[in-house]
Amino acid sequence: MLSQKTIDIVKSTVPVLEVHGVAITTTFYRNLFEAHPELLNIFNHANQEKGRQQNALANTVYAAAVHIDNLAAIIPVVKQIGQKHVSLGIKPEHYPIVGQYLLEAIKEVLGDAATDEIINAWAEAYGVIADAFIGIEEEMYVAAETQEGGWRFFKDFIIIDKVKESNNITSFYLQPADGSVLPSYEPGQYITVRVNIPGEQYLLNRQYSLSQAADLKSFRISVKKDDENNPEGKVSVHLHQNLNIGDKVEVSAPAGEFTLSKERNTPVTFISGGVGITPMMSMLETVTKSQPERAVSFIYSARTKNLHPFDQDIRSLMESLENGTYKTLYSEEGDGYITKEIIQEYAHLDGDVYVCGPVGFMEAMINHLLDIGLAKDNIHYEFFGPALNLNLKEV
Repeated sequence: MLSQKTIDIVKSTVPVLEVHGVAITTTFYRNLFEAHPELLNIFNHANQEKGRQQNALANTVYAAAVHIDNLAAIIPVVKQIGQKHVSLGIKPEHYPIVGQYLLEAIKEVLGDAATDEIINAWAEAYGVIADAFIGIEEEMYVAAETQEGGWRFFKDFIIIDKVKESNNITSFYLQPADGSVLPSYEPGQYITVRVNIPGEQYLLNRQYSLSQAADLKSFRISVKKDDENNPEGKVSVHLHQNLNIGDKVEVSAPAGEFTLSKERNTPVTFISGGVGITPMMSMLETVTKSQPERAVSFIYSARTKNLHPFDQDIRSLMESLENGTYKTLYSEEGDGYITKEIIQEYAHLDGDVYVCGPVGFMEAMINHLLDIGLAKDNIHYEFFGPALNLNLKEV
């Protein structure tokens, strides 16, 4: 438990963190990687270069300061981040290192304003928060490891099939190299794929949604090939161009909290854009197998039809449902974009809505849903990468 004095001191830093949070986290990551370059084998380099990780950490530190007197309020955030950490192989011994460089960054950015009293209070608070992360993540590691076919951290998988789904998306089917059975997973979860790319100094990893319902035979990820000149595209380009059937990749156990509620039988709507369709495929397949009586609407947007993966698969799955609605829009073919009016016409607004796609797409879709009057608790969404603050309307 934190003392009232520590709580008061940490809370007093909230205005400063609101202004200088990103400067602190940017300084933190720079110093951390200079002193511990081996951690670049874990962190996503593209998220660093784009500033997304710095913003995400700044948001987390700010939230911790705001809720330091009621840390239970940030447990959902801790669990969401913990899922990412477990998928990347973050270990308890990493936390003291992070704490050291975070406190040093606060001191470096704030200078004399970061008094010994403030640094000591934040050191105490960080210890409590780190313990919460370590405890929750250990529970996740144990759950992943002890289920049938489970494991901790990474293990080798073999690519057993490679299927082109659209002009820019290819599916990779993966099986354990040791021949072991696969664990089940929740529809909507993801895995981390870690690769050693020739010419790169460090291992590179990316998190990909599992794009089919669990079948205990193989994992399927469906990867969009990015621009070769884009730092975010190194792994996807490597997968598309250099890896083939028989090649190995390292894979983490399934993780993530953006999952379909199978306990409920209420209507469900999937709204996705571009490669955001991938977790929806796992959810849709699961519904058709286990709840075919459930009312389902699937709304999808892409620039052109030849950039639309799984179109025929979705049509076949929809035919197996008692009440299935499927709407596609191709913006460069004259269909425009998913509007509030389209959502009102095609979505089931008396149930849950799942949204996935680029950040701007998700902001627009969620704001449409809020405008229509859907409760926030019935809107579920997933980020590809660090969770960022969305510009959402107040309701």
